[in-house]
Amino acid sequence: MSKFRIAVVGAGSFGQNHIRILRQLEGVELVAVVDSNLEAASKFGIPALADVQELLRTSQLDAAVVATPTATHVAVAARLLEASVSVLVEKPIAQTSAEGEKLIALASSRGLILQVGHLERFNPAVLALEKAVTVPLFFEVHRMSVFTPRSLDIDVVLDLMIHDLDIVLSLTGAMPEEIRAAGISVLSPKVDIANVRLAFASGCIANLTASRVSTERIRKLRLFQPGEYLSLDYQKQELTRLGVRSGNIGFEALPVTPGEPLRLELESFIEAVRERHKPRVDGLQAVNALRVGEAILAKIEEHAGLVARTLRSRP
Repeated sequence: MSKFRIAVVGAGSFGQNHIRILRQLEGVELVAVVDSNLEAASKFGIPALADVQELLRTSQLDAAVVATPTATHVAVAARLLEASVSVLVEKPIAQTSAEGEKLIALASSRGLILQVGHLERFNPAVLALEKAVTVPLFFEVHRMSVFTPRSLDIDVVLDLMIHDLDIVLSLTGAMPEEIRAAGISVLSPKVDIANVRLAFASGCIANLTASRVSTERIRKLRLFQPGEYLSLDYQKQELTRLGVRSGNIGFEALPVTPGEPLRLELESFIEAVRERHKPRVDGLQAVNALRVGEAILAKIEEHAGLVARTLRSRP
C-alpha cells in the first residue's frame, strides 16, 4: 500500500500535536506544514508553506488537517475540499452552523470525507461508556480550565462545552427540546463561564458547566440510568459504575483500554479516507452540536438582558 499523504494547516499549539502524531504513524507521509507564520511552520524539518494555494500547487494529497483559528475554518477547509482533498477540521466545525452546512454540502458533492475534531469522542473512557449506556436519564458534566489566551476568539460554549454537547447528543441520539442557560464574561470579551440545562423528549436532563477561568482543570461526566450511575473522568481515562445487582449495591471500575485520543482520532480519519466510509464524527454531528451551542449562547444573551433590566429597575 502506498503511503498516505497528508498536510497540516495551522502550526499553533494544537496543530503541533497533529504534526507530532502524524510523524509517528506508519504508512503516513506528512508532506507539508502550512502557516502564514513561516518561522512557526519551518521548525519541524518538513516542507513549510505559507498558504493553502501553494500547498495545492506543489503537493499531491490524500487529506489535510485544518487546525487554524475557528474564524478561518470555512475558507481553508472549503479550498481543500474544492481541490478534492478530504479534510479533518478542528472543532467547532465553523463559526456558525450555516457555514458548517456549506462544508457538509461541499464534501458530499465531491464524495469526500469531512471529519470534525471532537476529540473526546476518541477518549478511551468515552468508548467504554458507549458500551455501558442503556437509557440515559440524567447527566451532570463539568469541564473547567485554567485561563489561557488560547481560543479567545470564541465563547467558552464553543471552545470547551461543545465537546460535552457532542457527547450528550451522541449518547441520547436526539436534540434537546428545551434549553436554559446563563453565562458571564470574566477575563475576556466573550463568555468565559456558562451553566446549561438541556431537556430531551425522552425525559432525560443534562446539566453542563464549562469554565475557562477555574483554578484547576476538571473534566468529568456523570450519567444516571436505570439501576446504576456511571462516572467518567476524561483526564484519567477512567470509568466507574455504581449499581444495584441482586439487591446489593456494588461499585466497580469498568475496563478501559488506554490510548491517546488524538492518535486514535487521526488513525480513524485516515482509515475513513482510505476505506471511504463514514467518519466517527461527521459534519452533521458537528453541526448539530454547534446548533445547540448557538442556541445556548442566545439563551445566555437573553438571560444577560433580563439581569440588566433587573439591575436597572432597582432603586
